[in-house]
Amino acid sequence: MGVRAPPDQQTKLIEAAAAANVPWIIPNEFGNDNAHTALREAVSINSVKTQYRDLIEKLGKSAWIGICCGFWFEFSLGGGPDTYGFDMKNRTLTLFDDGTQALSTSTLPQVGRGVANLLGLKILREDENDKSPCLSDFKNKFAYIASFVVNQKDMLQSVLRVTQTEEKDWKITSEPTAARFQRGNELFQKGDYSGMRISMYTRNFYPDQGGNFAVTRGLDNDKLGLPKEDIDEFTGLAIRWAMDGNLERYGQ
Repeated sequence: MGVRAPPDQQTKLIEAAAAANVPWIIPNEFGNDNAHTALREAVSINSVKTQYRDLIEKLGKSAWIGICCGFWFEFSLGGGPDTYGFDMKNRTLTLFDDGTQALSTSTLPQVGRGVANLLGLKILREDENDKSPCLSDFKNKFAYIASFVVNQKDMLQSVLRVTQTEEKDWKITSEPTAARFQRGNELFQKGDYSGMRISMYTRNFYPDQGGNFAVTRGLDNDKLGLPKEDIDEFTGLAIRWAMDGNLERYGQ
């Protein structure tokens, strides 16, 4: 569901699912760790999602499973300086602080596989000796999946390999995360939608590890049979999208 979808749209879908006795709902999460209180409350687009999980539980007909996958890697790497700090066309990079704070991030195919494999699990275990994962393990909880756990400098090394460039070919600056987060909020309050992206992405690079759920929660990749991925393959895709201008109209 789009980030600019009407706020009552998901409510209506949840109510309809409850009326039809749908047992499982995957709400519109697909991103940050909304079980991380400080991160959730700092980013408005995250905090509003609590009401939908609460509604599902209040109606009592369904259970929810939130998909926590971090930001989409290809979109975020190629999405311009407001996201992971890279401007591929102009070969610039803004490091948040010193660029060494890691976060968990997922490719679009990995998210798709994660959802498909999750829904392919049996609902309950067969008996007390059955140790295999089941859907009920995730009842009213988050499933944590990721493709990579990387910082901006790791991303830069992948970009350099794919583009066959060197650091001297790029203009690299830095900005304190606290100042960048505040700047984003101020822009958003003035009606500039880019401010929301700036503040949301920056907050995930804070040193409290809010964006690095692989460390704070652990990943469910193995339970869901998810493969290891090649970061350079998806860096190449991100660069192609950026150079083709395919990401510039997102959210418009």
